[in-house]
Amino acid sequence: MNKSSGIIALLAAILLAVAVCQAAAATRISGRASTEFEWFDNADEDTATPVYQYLLFNAADIADTGWTFRGYGRLADDLSDEVDVDSALYFAYLEKRSLFKNLDLKLGRQFISTSAGASIMDGVSLDYRNIGPVDLALFGGGDVKFDDNYAAGDWILGGEISSDRLVPNLAASFSYLQKWEDEELGYELLGLDLDYDIPRLIRFYSETQYSWLTDEMTYFLLGAKYYRDPKWSLRAEYLYSLPVFSSTSIYSVFAVDQYQEALVEFEYRLGEGLNAYGRYTHEFYESTDDADVFEAGVEKLRTGKWSGYLAGLYRLDDDGQDLKGIKVYLNCRVIPKLDVGAGAHYDVLERQIGFLGDQYLDDDETTSQRYWIDATAYLNKKINLQGKVEAVQSDLWDDYYRGRLRLNYLF
Repeated sequence: MNKSSGIIALLAAILLAVAVCQAAAATRISGRASTEFEWFDNADEDTATPVYQYLLFNAADIADTGWTFRGYGRLADDLSDEVDVDSALYFAYLEKRSLFKNLDLKLGRQFISTSAGASIMDGVSLDYRNIGPVDLALFGGGDVKFDDNYAAGDWILGGEISSDRLVPNLAASFSYLQKWEDEELGYELLGLDLDYDIPRLIRFYSETQYSWLTDEMTYFLLGAKYYRDPKWSLRAEYLYSLPVFSSTSIYSVFAVDQYQEALVEFEYRLGEGLNAYGRYTHEFYESTDDADVFEAGVEKLRTGKWSGYLAGLYRLDDDGQDLKGIKVYLNCRVIPKLDVGAGAHYDVLERQIGFLGDQYLDDDETTSQRYWIDATAYLNKKINLQGKVEAVQSDLWDDYYRGRLRLNYLF
């Protein structure tokens, strides 16, 4: 199945859903249509002008049967023919809750997420609730790759068993996932997710991923958050990550570096919608020197006219990459139907992969400086217009500019 056929399938499914909905007044229809225009300079200093049409479509309780359809995708093209932009079908599935007692069904393209791994698949997922004290989920189908077409031999299957009723205050899940590529087993992963909460005191959590195929732990997160006082909290985390490649990939035979991180964060509530925080992170590397990153700032959530944030960062790296950066953003609701904002991230490393088109997916497009203005106009309750213009300095090439205009229609 290729990308164009996937888009055709989305359109056909949506047209079918619309036709059914027109015949069934009881069906509840909702969604969002977004038309987006972008422009940016590529590496050759040519200006790309991609345009996207997004559609999120939901049809609930179709014909009073309890079935629901959910779909989301986009059509895309570059008007300047400078970069490759692809249409995509993100999800399109039928859902039936309580198909049988305690059994939920999803059929179609859908997102699967477990501690063992995540993917988008074309297939079936079953959620069987309340099997005694546990819940059971099973899934299987074709493994979707947006950067390439997939063939009949690309499969994903797995399951998850979970419960929040075996032990008071403990939520736990164990998951298993396989991925096949060209009828060869590429991944076999196990996952364990634990979350133990002592109410109004402290929460402990961990997430583990283990590669059964290569006999190694590939991801581990252990954390705790103390929150006894409603005005402040303290969080500590340890992270371990090791890249895992498909057994069918040439990269699977090469040694790769592991990454580790230790973090401590303090948050304090200054007032309604106003929070302050301080964060220290120690980054452990194998091939380069370790780094210490300090960050402190304040954040204003919108409770009235203003929202935004102000933060300072200091990155200490013995390899000579010390950075003293700042992040600032301020947004003002100048009139009830217009928000205007401006921001800057100076000497702050932020990683974005593939922003400049699919031909740059393998490039590390790490930006170090960004300056922008943005605005949102609420034309009415269902239509709003968003715009953003940005100047960027990147690690891949020097300065460039980019902008975006997006019209959203809610229905």
